[in-house]
Amino acid sequence: MSQPTTTEAMPVERSCRKTEIGVVTSDKMDKTRRVELERLVPHPKYGKYLKRRTVCHAHDETNQTHVGDIVEIMETRPLSKLKRWRIVRVVRVGAQQALAGEGETAKPPTQS
Repeated sequence: MSQPTTTEAMPVERSCRKTEIGVVTSDKMDKTRRVELERLVPHPKYGKYLKRRTVCHAHDETNQTHVGDIVEIMETRPLSKLKRWRIVRVVRVGAQQALAGEGETAKPPTQS
């Protein structure tokens, strides 16, 4: 006789999901970020490399990313009409936040 198998004993494996690294280009939507992924593609005839970009809409639950941030995104189930990615982590904070932080601490010298 065959022994009954339990589903608890066997761990369920998820398929590997794609991850990409891109730049946030828009943070105007609530909990959604527009992320651009750039790639180089050789021209079919001449071989020169051309820049191509893909625009992804990614879910950002806490609204922690802003324009210029470099982020890692991961594929997920469809969350809305356009959102099929979610932000995993911020790789590097963008230039806008870095400059905003510097402006508060550095005060220009006053002339008497």
